[in-house]
Amino acid sequence: MISYLKENAQNALHRLAKHLQQNKLTVSCAESCTGGGLAYAFTALPGSSAWFKHSVVTYSNAAKTAHLHVPEDTLHAYGAVSPQTAAAMAQGVITHFQSDVAISVTGIAGPDGATVDKPVGTVWFGFVVDGQTVTQMRQFTGDREAVRQQAIEFALVFVCKILTI
Repeated sequence: MISYLKENAQNALHRLAKHLQQNKLTVSCAESCTGGGLAYAFTALPGSSAWFKHSVVTYSNAAKTAHLHVPEDTLHAYGAVSPQTAAAMAQGVITHFQSDVAISVTGIAGPDGATVDKPVGTVWFGFVVDGQTVTQMRQFTGDREAVRQQAIEFALVFVCKILTI
Protein backbone atom coordinates (compact mmCIF):
# COMPACT_ATOMS: atom_id res chain seq x y z
CA MET A 1 0.00 0.00 0.00
CA ILE A 2 0.98 3.62 -0.39
CA SER A 3 1.30 4.43 3.30
CA TYR A 4 1.27 8.22 2.99
CA LEU A 5 -2.29 8.16 1.61
CA LYS A 6 -5.34 7.64 3.76
CA GLU A 7 -7.10 4.33 3.20
CA ASN A 8 -9.93 5.79 1.09
CA ALA A 9 -7.41 7.48 -1.22
CA GLN A 10 -5.31 4.30 -1.45
CA ASN A 11 -8.42 2.37 -2.41
CA ALA A 12 -9.38 5.01 -4.97
CA LEU A 13 -5.90 4.92 -6.50
CA HIS A 14 -6.06 1.14 -6.89
CA ARG A 15 -9.60 1.27 -8.34
CA LEU A 16 -8.53 3.95 -10.78
CA ALA A 17 -5.46 1.99 -11.87
CA LYS A 18 -7.51 -1.17 -12.40
CA HIS A 19 -10.21 0.71 -14.34
CA LEU A 20 -7.72 2.47 -16.59
CA GLN A 21 -5.76 -0.73 -17.24
CA GLN A 22 -8.84 -2.83 -17.98
CA ASN A 23 -10.32 -0.23 -20.32
CA LYS A 24 -7.00 0.69 -21.97
CA LEU A 25 -7.35 4.31 -20.91
CA THR A 26 -4.73 6.82 -19.86
CA VAL A 27 -4.59 9.60 -17.30
CA SER A 28 -2.44 12.72 -17.20
CA CYS A 29 -2.36 15.57 -14.75
CA ALA A 30 -1.49 19.22 -14.41
CA GLU A 31 -0.48 20.19 -10.92
CA SER A 32 0.28 23.48 -9.27
CA CYS A 33 0.03 23.48 -5.47
CA THR A 34 0.51 19.70 -5.21
CA GLY A 35 3.85 19.98 -7.01
CA GLY A 36 3.76 16.54 -8.63
CA GLY A 37 2.17 14.70 -5.72
CA LEU A 38 -0.47 13.10 -7.92
CA ALA A 39 2.18 11.93 -10.37
CA TYR A 40 4.16 10.50 -7.45
CA ALA A 41 1.10 8.57 -6.24
CA PHE A 42 0.41 7.21 -9.73
CA THR A 43 3.98 6.08 -10.30
CA ALA A 44 4.19 4.45 -6.87
CA LEU A 45 2.11 1.63 -8.35
CA PRO A 46 3.95 -1.06 -10.30
CA GLY A 47 2.74 -1.18 -13.90
CA SER A 48 1.56 2.42 -13.94
CA SER A 49 3.36 3.00 -17.23
CA ALA A 50 0.44 1.17 -18.88
CA TRP A 51 -2.06 3.88 -17.92
CA PHE A 52 -0.23 6.95 -16.54
CA LYS A 53 0.79 9.03 -19.51
CA HIS A 54 2.07 12.43 -18.47
CA SER A 55 2.33 15.01 -15.76
CA VAL A 56 3.24 18.65 -15.80
CA VAL A 57 3.84 20.88 -12.80
CA THR A 58 2.82 24.37 -13.80
CA TYR A 59 3.45 26.33 -10.66
CA SER A 60 3.72 29.78 -12.21
CA ASN A 61 1.13 31.53 -14.34
CA ALA A 62 3.67 31.71 -17.16
CA ALA A 63 4.03 27.92 -17.06
CA LYS A 64 0.26 27.47 -17.11
CA THR A 65 0.09 29.61 -20.24
CA ALA A 66 3.17 28.17 -21.97
CA HIS A 67 2.59 24.47 -21.32
CA LEU A 68 -1.18 24.15 -20.96
CA HIS A 69 -2.35 27.11 -23.05
CA VAL A 70 -4.33 28.59 -20.17
CA PRO A 71 -5.36 31.96 -21.61
CA GLU A 72 -3.64 34.94 -20.03
CA ASP A 73 -7.05 36.65 -19.98
CA THR A 74 -8.38 33.84 -17.77
CA LEU A 75 -5.49 34.16 -15.33
CA HIS A 76 -5.84 37.95 -15.27
CA ALA A 77 -9.62 37.96 -14.83
CA TYR A 78 -10.04 35.06 -12.40
CA GLY A 79 -6.60 34.23 -11.03
CA ALA A 80 -4.68 30.98 -10.93
CA VAL A 81 -6.93 29.62 -8.18
CA SER A 82 -10.30 29.56 -9.89
CA PRO A 83 -12.67 27.17 -11.59
CA GLN A 84 -11.86 28.77 -14.94
CA THR A 85 -8.14 28.11 -14.54
CA ALA A 86 -8.64 24.59 -13.19
CA ALA A 87 -10.85 23.78 -16.18
CA ALA A 88 -8.40 25.32 -18.65
CA MET A 89 -5.52 23.36 -17.09
CA ALA A 90 -7.39 20.05 -17.40
CA GLN A 91 -8.48 20.85 -20.95
CA GLY A 92 -4.88 21.75 -21.80
CA VAL A 93 -3.75 18.33 -20.60
CA ILE A 94 -6.31 16.55 -22.77
CA THR A 95 -5.47 18.64 -25.81
CA HIS A 96 -1.70 18.64 -25.48
CA PHE A 97 -1.05 15.14 -24.16
CA GLN A 98 -3.95 13.23 -25.75
CA SER A 99 -4.97 11.45 -22.56
CA ASP A 100 -8.37 9.94 -21.90
CA VAL A 101 -8.67 11.40 -18.39
CA ALA A 102 -7.19 14.63 -17.06
CA ILE A 103 -6.87 15.96 -13.54
CA SER A 104 -5.73 19.46 -12.63
CA VAL A 105 -5.04 20.97 -9.23
CA THR A 106 -4.47 24.64 -8.45
CA GLY A 107 -4.66 26.19 -5.01
CA ILE A 108 -3.20 28.06 -2.10
CA ALA A 109 -1.30 25.71 0.18
CA GLY A 110 0.10 28.54 2.29
CA PRO A 111 1.37 29.98 4.39
CA ASP A 112 1.44 32.90 1.92
CA GLY A 113 -0.64 33.81 -1.10
CA ALA A 114 -4.05 34.02 0.53
CA THR A 115 -6.63 36.73 0.01
CA VAL A 116 -9.92 37.45 1.75
CA ASP A 117 -11.78 35.68 -1.08
CA LYS A 118 -9.25 32.85 -1.36
CA PRO A 119 -7.87 31.88 2.05
CA VAL A 120 -5.11 29.35 2.60
CA GLY A 121 -6.48 25.91 1.85
CA THR A 122 -8.57 26.97 -1.15
CA VAL A 123 -8.00 24.44 -3.92
CA TRP A 124 -9.73 24.15 -7.29
CA PHE A 125 -9.73 20.91 -9.26
CA GLY A 126 -10.46 20.28 -12.91
CA PHE A 127 -11.38 16.90 -14.37
CA VAL A 128 -11.97 15.98 -17.98
CA VAL A 129 -13.61 12.60 -18.59
CA ASP A 130 -15.40 11.57 -21.79
CA GLY A 131 -15.10 15.11 -23.13
CA GLN A 132 -16.89 16.60 -20.12
CA THR A 133 -15.16 19.09 -17.85
CA VAL A 134 -16.02 19.18 -14.16
CA THR A 135 -14.58 21.57 -11.58
CA GLN A 136 -14.71 21.28 -7.83
CA MET A 137 -13.48 23.51 -5.02
CA ARG A 138 -12.47 22.39 -1.59
CA GLN A 139 -11.40 24.38 1.44
CA PHE A 140 -8.84 22.33 3.32
CA THR A 141 -7.42 23.03 6.77
CA GLY A 142 -4.01 22.62 8.29
CA ASP A 143 -0.50 23.60 7.33
CA ARG A 144 1.02 23.57 3.85
CA GLU A 145 1.75 19.85 3.88
CA ALA A 146 -1.73 19.00 5.15
CA VAL A 147 -3.40 21.07 2.42
CA ARG A 148 -1.28 19.43 -0.29
CA GLN A 149 -1.95 15.95 1.08
CA GLN A 150 -5.70 16.52 1.29
CA ALA A 151 -5.72 17.88 -2.26
CA ILE A 152 -3.99 14.77 -3.63
CA GLU A 153 -6.37 12.49 -1.75
CA PHE A 154 -9.45 14.42 -2.86
CA ALA A 155 -8.37 14.32 -6.51
CA LEU A 156 -7.96 10.53 -6.39
CA VAL A 157 -11.30 9.94 -4.69
CA PHE A 158 -13.25 12.41 -6.83
CA VAL A 159 -11.99 11.15 -10.19
CA CYS A 160 -13.28 7.72 -9.17
CA LYS A 161 -16.69 9.26 -8.44
CA ILE A 162 -16.76 10.84 -11.88
CA LEU A 163 -15.81 7.53 -13.48
CA THR A 164 -18.34 5.75 -11.23
CA ILE A 165 -15.81 3.16 -10.11
